[in-house]
Amino acid sequence: MQNKTMNTEEIKILFIGDIVGRPGRNAVKELLPDLVERHSVDFIIANGENLSGGSGMTFDKYKEMIDVGIDLFTTGNHIWKNKDIIPHLDDPDIMVLRPVNYPKGVPGRGMKVLEKNGKKLLVVNLQGRVFMADDVDEPFSLISKYADDNKDLPILVDFHAEATSEKVALVNFLDGKVSAVVGTHTHVQTSDEKILPRGTGYITDVGMVGPEDSVLGVEKEIIIEKFLTQLPVSHKVATGAVEFGAVILTIDQKDKKTKNILRIKEILKLNR
Repeated sequence: MQNKTMNTEEIKILFIGDIVGRPGRNAVKELLPDLVERHSVDFIIANGENLSGGSGMTFDKYKEMIDVGIDLFTTGNHIWKNKDIIPHLDDPDIMVLRPVNYPKGVPGRGMKVLEKNGKKLLVVNLQGRVFMADDVDEPFSLISKYADDNKDLPILVDFHAEATSEKVALVNFLDGKVSAVVGTHTHVQTSDEKILPRGTGYITDVGMVGPEDSVLGVEKEIIIEKFLTQLPVSHKVATGAVEFGAVILTIDQKDKKTKNILRIKEILKLNR
C-alpha cells in the first residue's frame, strides 16, 4: 500500500450521488476502498434516499452501507417512501439527514457536523421547491442564515432539487458563504463542475450510482409505459452495468474555500 502524506490544512470529501437499490450498493462496495485510498479521502457522504429498492431507505440497508465506510447520508423527498427508517431519524447516532427546510415537527434533522482526525465539516441537506411536490420552506434565506451562524466551519450543502435554474441561482447566492454546493435528485450527472469567484465549489447534479441501461435507475419499459398511458406503475430497479457518479471536493480548512472539484463517472460490470 502506498504511503501518502496527509495535508492537515485540507479536507477531502467524497460525495456520492443517489445510490439506487442493490446494484448501487454493490457498486459502492466495489469502488469505495480504492477511491478512499487513492484520493486520501477524509469524509464519505452519499445521497441515500433511493437506497432500498430504488425508493426510500430501510435501517438494514442503511447499516449495510455504514459498515462499508460511508460517514453520513443526505436524502430528499423520497426519504419518506419507506416508513422503516422514519422512527430512526430522530436518533442522534443515526447518520442520516433529511432536508432542513421541511416544516417544524417533521422527524429527523437537516444538518450535522462531522469530525474526524481533527477536521470538521458542517453538512446541510436542503430541498428545492421548483417542480417539487412537497411544500417546503423557502431554501435561500434559510441556508444563508445557517451559513452566517456557522462562519467558523467549512459548509457542504446537498441541494436536492429538480430545476437547474434553482440550483444555479442558489450557488450564486451562496458564493463565498459556503464551501460547496452539490446538486442531487435528477440522477443525471452534469459536466459543469467549477469553483465560483468567491471560492464555492459547485456541480448541478452529481448523478447516481445505479444501472446505466435504465431510466434513472428504473427498468426502461416501466417508465416508457407510464409516459404512454399515464397510469400508475410499480418501479423496479434495472440490472446490468452500473454507472458510478460522484465528486471529490478539496476544501481549505482555513479560508473554507474549495480548492479543487473532481468529477467521477465510472461504469462497472458487476456479476451480482
